[in-house]
Order: sequence, then C-alpha cells, then structure tokens
Amino acid sequence: MNTPMNTPKVSLWQRPEVLLILLSIAMPLSFSTWQALLNNFAIERAQFTGAEIGILQSLREVPGFLAFSVILLLLFVREQPLALMALVVLGAGTAATGFFPSEMGLYVTTVVMSIGFHYFETLRQSLALQWLDVDKAPVVLGRMVSAGSFAGMMAFALIWLSLDVFAFDMVWVYVAGGGLTVAVTVWCWVAFPRFKGHAEQHKHLVLRKRYWLYYALTFLWGARRQIFVVFAGFLMVEKFGFNAGAMSLMFLATSAMTIWFSPKVGRMIGRLGERRVLIIEYAGLILVFLAYAFVDNAALAVGLYLLDHLFFAMSFASKTYFQKIADPQDIASTSGVSFTINHIAAVVIPVVFGHLWVSDHSLVFLAGAGMAAGSLGLAFLIPHNPTRGRETILNAPPLAAVAAEASVGE
Repeated sequence: MNTPMNTPKVSLWQRPEVLLILLSIAMPLSFSTWQALLNNFAIERAQFTGAEIGILQSLREVPGFLAFSVILLLLFVREQPLALMALVVLGAGTAATGFFPSEMGLYVTTVVMSIGFHYFETLRQSLALQWLDVDKAPVVLGRMVSAGSFAGMMAFALIWLSLDVFAFDMVWVYVAGGGLTVAVTVWCWVAFPRFKGHAEQHKHLVLRKRYWLYYALTFLWGARRQIFVVFAGFLMVEKFGFNAGAMSLMFLATSAMTIWFSPKVGRMIGRLGERRVLIIEYAGLILVFLAYAFVDNAALAVGLYLLDHLFFAMSFASKTYFQKIADPQDIASTSGVSFTINHIAAVVIPVVFGHLWVSDHSLVFLAGAGMAAGSLGLAFLIPHNPTRGRETILNAPPLAAVAAEASVGE
C-alpha cells in the first residue's frame, strides 16, 4: 500500500490504519453506553413518551446537520487532532448524562455528546478515505466496523453485568463509558504521530453536480436510519417491555454478528462491487421494515432487529463508491457536506414521526420501507465499475467504448 505523503517514520504498529481502528474502538465505548441506556433512562428517570424521545433525537441530529462547519475549524486545526478533540467531547457528554435525569438535562447532555460524535464521524470518514488506497479501503473499512462492534459488544456486556448482576446505578455506567473513551483517545494522542493524506484538502465547501447520486443516497440513508435508530429500539421497550439489561443483551448480539459480518462485507464489495452490495442491502431493508410494521411477537421483533443491523452494516459500500468517483482534494469537504445532507431529514423525522408513533407506530415503519425502496431505485444507477467521469449509468460510456479506451491505453 502506498503510504500517505510526508508521513513520518514510525514503528510497524504506528500506522494510519491502526489509529483508525483504535479510534473506531474508542467511539462505541461512549456511544454504545449512551444508546443502550437511553430508552430506559428516558422512560424511567425522565418520564419520556414517544413525543419527548422524538424531540431528543431531533436535537441529537442537529450537530450532524451542521457537520459542514467542520471545514471552518480545519482552517485552524488539522483533521487528526480535531478528530481526537471531538472524541473527548463525546466521552465527556456521555459521562455527564446520568447526572441530569430531567427533560432539559437530557436534551443538553445529548447535544454535547452529539457534537463530539458527529464531528468525529465526519473526520473519521474523511481521514479513512484519504489515508487508505482504493483497493484496500473496503477491507480496512470492514475491519474498522468490526473493531467498533467488538468495542460495542464489550460495552454492552459490561452494561448488562453492571445493571443486572452488580446492580450499579445507571449514573456510574454512563461515567464509565465516557471515561473509557477519553482514556483511549488521550493514549492515541500521545502514541501516534500526525499523518497526512495523499492530497491537500480544500478548506471550503465543495458541492459538485457529478456527485448528485452520492448525495441522494446519503439523504435517503439518513432518513431511513432514523427509523431504525430512534424507533426500532423504542418499540422493544414500549411495546415488548424490554428492560435495560435485555436491551444490552440484544445490542451485544448485534455487535457479535457485526464483528463476524463486516470484514465479509469488505471482501464482498471487492468481489461484487458497490452496486450489487447496495442493491442487496436496500432490498433486504424493505422486507425488514414491512415486517416491523406488523410484528406482535417479541422473539420475531428481536430477529428483525438483528437482521436490520446486518443490512445496515453493508452501508459503507456507499463510502467506497464515493472514494472511487471523488477528486482526492474534495474528500474532507464532501465528508462534511454529506453528513449535513444525511441529517437534513434526520432533524425533522424524529419529531414528526414521534407524534405519528403515538397514533399508529405501523405507519412509521411503512414510511421506512418506502425510503428503502427509493434507495433501491437509486442503487440501480450506480455503474458496475464507478470512476471519475463514470459516476452513474446515465453518464457512463458504453462498455465497448471503455474496452476500446483501455486497449488504446495499453
């Protein structure tokens, strides 16, 4: 693999991909803790209903909507240290959550946590696509997802032990999760040198017409993701009465499956291409959301949740698609822009659908099936071999012309 330009001499383990994997471990230690405890903490300590949880989730997505502002910060701080700072904010926000068991307290700590989470995710995506070669990116991205899932699995296991075996208060579980993220981040700050990418990044917002399909896929991904993140877990607590320990065990199972599955997705992308992988994902999600709408059996609902999680593990195929069609200098800016596009619907959907949930929860999941169907239609527009100049089948040259061009090149 080519090394990023101007990368200092380092030990064998002090490589960009190792740092990316460690940071991918640090993030879920906080976020998985926050996610596993949220519904029970909100219902039991703050007396939330579907309406309040919808407001909270919309507030959580506002920093994601503003993720484009990371470009302004990059005028003053380089991407790598800024990503580490964002992780510290995520950990601090998570650690503080348990001390504010009220509606306003949960809103404020959620926003703080979310600022760190969304800035970090924006920067992690940008750094990964800059540091990794195109042919290696799917495999390493799969390993990053797997490592994050392993960390999440450990977090969920510790949460279950803390709550159901040792009967710790949720306050101290929040503190432990956030503190571990901060500790790992500080170690990474000290242990790793500062890496640089293959190309100097633009320090202004970039919107290109030829990226329109990636923007559209990102928008719909953000919309239907809210159905899963906000309402699938809430269904388990409100309709089927799962407690925090049971939710942690379910999250533990999804993490274990993702550890096994994500590296296979990376190899699948290399073998089948982004187009086929995304078609499989979206077709599967349509069926899952339709089943969510009418499920009345707790065991079946858990099965749907696990299957849902596996399909979402395939979504990083859209990132490797973008890497293949993007100008190298556009990656940092477009990562910020894509997170903002991802969160346009995310800011609105939890509030609107939270009120819809109160009247009929089936409509929420039927809408998710419709969003997945829209994504499936867009996936058919991805070329089998996307490159710059061949971003969609609408502007891809005929295969005969491509073959002729390759022959001339030889």
